[in-house]
Amino acid sequence: MTTVILSYFVRVFNRLESIRLPGIIWQRLLLYMRDYILLFINGREHKLRGEDAFAPISDYLRYQSGLCGTKVVCSEGDCGACSVLVGRLEGGKLRYRPVNACIQYAYQLDCRHIVTVEGLKVDGVLNPLQESMVDCHGAQCGYCTPGFVVAMSYLFEEGRKLAENEIKDGLTGNLCRCTGYRSIIEAGLAVDASAFKPVAEIYPDEPMVKAFNEAESEPAAVGHDGKQAYIPVSVEETLALRQEHPDALLVAGGTDVSVNLNKGRIELKKVITLANVKGLSGIERRSHGGRDYVVVGASVSLKELEEYMAGLEPELDYIMWVFGSPQIRNAGTLAGNIANGSPIADTTPYLMAMDAEVEVRGSEGSRRIGFGELYTGYKKLSLHPDEIITRIHVPLPGDGELLRLYKVSRRQHLDISAFTAAIKIELDGDLIRSASVAYGGIAEVVKRMDAVEGVLVGQTFSLSTFRRAAEIAGKQVDPISDVRGSREYRRQLAENIMLKFYYETADERELVCP
Repeated sequence: MTTVILSYFVRVFNRLESIRLPGIIWQRLLLYMRDYILLFINGREHKLRGEDAFAPISDYLRYQSGLCGTKVVCSEGDCGACSVLVGRLEGGKLRYRPVNACIQYAYQLDCRHIVTVEGLKVDGVLNPLQESMVDCHGAQCGYCTPGFVVAMSYLFEEGRKLAENEIKDGLTGNLCRCTGYRSIIEAGLAVDASAFKPVAEIYPDEPMVKAFNEAESEPAAVGHDGKQAYIPVSVEETLALRQEHPDALLVAGGTDVSVNLNKGRIELKKVITLANVKGLSGIERRSHGGRDYVVVGASVSLKELEEYMAGLEPELDYIMWVFGSPQIRNAGTLAGNIANGSPIADTTPYLMAMDAEVEVRGSEGSRRIGFGELYTGYKKLSLHPDEIITRIHVPLPGDGELLRLYKVSRRQHLDISAFTAAIKIELDGDLIRSASVAYGGIAEVVKRMDAVEGVLVGQTFSLSTFRRAAEIAGKQVDPISDVRGSREYRRQLAENIMLKFYYETADERELVCP
């Protein structure tokens, strides 16, 4: 009876944003809440406790559930052999996306439905794609095949025939060492899409939606062998836990944290996951002061952002396309890319050049931090220990502005950047009225190139102007040499990118100039 009463009051408090409870009180109340991770796997309910709650979901699938079709090769989210479909509640329905199971820990997947390659069969019979992979000889050793099947099955969810470029893009995150990609692509092209049965028809939503709605209304806390995972359901609970446990890892997509856990570079003691937190999702477009901008919630995935921004900002479309595989973009978040603080993060130069702001919230309330003041050193942010990122405010380019984003890496896709850049200029006729230039990979933080901007502003849009800017850029950067590129290489890129911007945009000025 006591548990029921406390559960009721916690749910009431969750809905009263004006009520703030000390962290220790929330912690005590959490002891009476759910002590397990709720999952459905291929339509069957699973409740994970103890060691299982702190393992990559690929381990649970293979060793506890006997679903060995999910392979693990790299444990870094690079090869796609572990791809599974994950369904989460969106608008009262389950929406499925492929992710890498090796870097999704169980505590991140509370209230999710996981579909493995075994679960894609319909009434015990191979689905049309699986049959096509057999007929087109799309496997030799077969180790990578389940990942290919899962990733490509997602592409057929809409029941339409796919073009070759769609199949290639959708399989960017899946690697094969022996079959050869031609036969795999031909298998996709040969599928009768009209005969493909989507996941929602194989596994009806209703029982899972009901279970998830009930579970998501209350927080959860699981522990094992000195480890503790907290799963709050509101921003207020998250802040209280953050205040009580400032040393806890804050995890959304976990695409970087989980790799470090798998490789033993960090050790998990406490984690707070944003998986079920209400109020951190959604993207909206606003106008203020004659400027359009988008507001992105902290739990919005990179893929959701990519879909929303399609057509609004073509340059961001490209950066998202080369950011990482679909599996990575489906899990990773913009807020996580920001909070990671990497000097070679792919989105940070864009956000810095656009003068974006990060909205954070802590015990003292909410505030906004401009990107120019966000980073204080290598992977160090100017957030207070009890603050979390709640939203990102990103201005959109206005009339008369030219924007280009650049990423240089050894591979086009699925690779860490050696150098990144964002260049934005505003034109007034042939004069450069304003300039924003941000570089990554040339210092311990992504850097605004103020000296370069000073050379550009007030000058004519001409090759000589950008040659001078390139010269200054080479002098302003101070890169290091590492496995991705030498100091000299990065310095040369810093210069060349200014000239590349000029040559790419010189023929377009008539389209944007007033």
